[in-house]
Amino acid sequence: MEALQNLLMGFTVALAPQNLVFAFLGSVLGTAIGVLPGVGPVAGVAMLIPLTFQMSPTGAIIMLTALFYGTQYGGTITSILLNVPGEAASAITCLDGYAMAKQGRAGVALSIAAIGSFIGGTIATIALVLAAGPLTRMALQFGPVEFFALIVLGLSLLMGLAGKSMVKALMMGILGLILAMVGMDPVRGLPRFTFGRMEFMDGIGFVPVIMGLFGLAEILVNTEEKLSLVSVAKMSSLIPGKKEIGDSAGPILRGSVIGTALGLVPGMTGSAASFLSYIAEKKVSKEPDRFGTGMIEGVAGPETANNAHANGALIPLFTLGIPASPTVAVIMGAFMMHGLIPGPFLFKEHPDVAWGVIASFYVGNVILLILNLPLIGIWVKILKIPYGLLFAVIVAFMMVGAYSVSNSTFDILVMVLFGVIGYLLRKLDFPLAPIVLTLILGPLMERSLRTALDMSQGSFGIILESPIAVVLLSLAAAILIAPAFRFFRKRKEMLSGEEGA
Repeated sequence: MEALQNLLMGFTVALAPQNLVFAFLGSVLGTAIGVLPGVGPVAGVAMLIPLTFQMSPTGAIIMLTALFYGTQYGGTITSILLNVPGEAASAITCLDGYAMAKQGRAGVALSIAAIGSFIGGTIATIALVLAAGPLTRMALQFGPVEFFALIVLGLSLLMGLAGKSMVKALMMGILGLILAMVGMDPVRGLPRFTFGRMEFMDGIGFVPVIMGLFGLAEILVNTEEKLSLVSVAKMSSLIPGKKEIGDSAGPILRGSVIGTALGLVPGMTGSAASFLSYIAEKKVSKEPDRFGTGMIEGVAGPETANNAHANGALIPLFTLGIPASPTVAVIMGAFMMHGLIPGPFLFKEHPDVAWGVIASFYVGNVILLILNLPLIGIWVKILKIPYGLLFAVIVAFMMVGAYSVSNSTFDILVMVLFGVIGYLLRKLDFPLAPIVLTLILGPLMERSLRTALDMSQGSFGIILESPIAVVLLSLAAAILIAPAFRFFRKRKEMLSGEEGA
């Protein structure tokens, strides 16, 4: 009952005219970013953070979160019509979505994808409403020690799932922590690692770093390839028949559960949710061999899971203050730039912001459902712009965004530098997500640890006095050590096999 009352209060905030405009703008811009190649949700959200500086915190977060889940549907349009995924989470949709488009059923595929996305996002938001009370009450019992352990566990999960190599993920995580330590000491108030440069006194801004790593680096990679679009499939009727609706009902429900559940796990991406949903549909199907030939289940399940994951990934952020993905970490950074710390205290100190943003998720999903299908023709026309011109416009917008953070050309240099670094790291197959997450979470982790050590007069024994912290840190250690055990086990099996031969 309390959750319902809080949600109703949130709707009074979300339905305010200015917040409706922000939700609309976020949905439109998110869809456009999802359609465009070479940007992606992480860089897209980071690019638009400077535009929110003069906005209210509630309006800013509403627009950025709408942009986040709007990108998920934008990628669907190009996956189905062009066989070109606008972002990674929509790649699996190409298999059956484009096959349907070639059969003249593109309209049906897009409609089912829109309906599934709406239902998946709504179910994940309901889960957030139901989980907010219990999880925040639990988190309010946490002290600095428990929060330190929780952040370490979250980072361990993210690094464990970030790439193929745990060593590379740890290297990138350490790089992010080093970058996070530049600036003023949060406890003593003294400068550190600034090398006498005034530009480093406030630390290295995460907005230019992220735009460089995920935006400029992506564009540099894409310029190496000859990007050519396939012909646009002809649009059919947008109204699905009874058979398509019946065949999609089960996949939509299963995709909602899979996406929401995986959204709770730090490090699990929308791509993983879509892929697992696709596998699940093949498992339960009576005709698994027909997948890839235009099965509506292959569109409904992954697209639902994709959007459910986007909304579900916001549950750990709002309730515990832990981002579950790089994009959510950027949204967390936007919270902090507006003087808000996501987590249990957000509900206690700023309930209007917390519940207003949560209620806006319903509003944003309705806007996406109503808005996107009539505008499909416009999104496709955007892709007919020559890529050279398109990339030039995106880079120019990034430079303006980097400069506007602190009105400094130094931030443009930071963005360009990290664009080159990100390009080289991608070529060497290093995961970039750990850098972003440790850059944003590093200061919070350090502050929690040092506060705990101040309480214990410098004794690390305070960590062992908390059973919760011991359990969380033990889980983190197990996650980080597990790859080493797997490596030695495989090596032992190989050696025993060679001896047997």
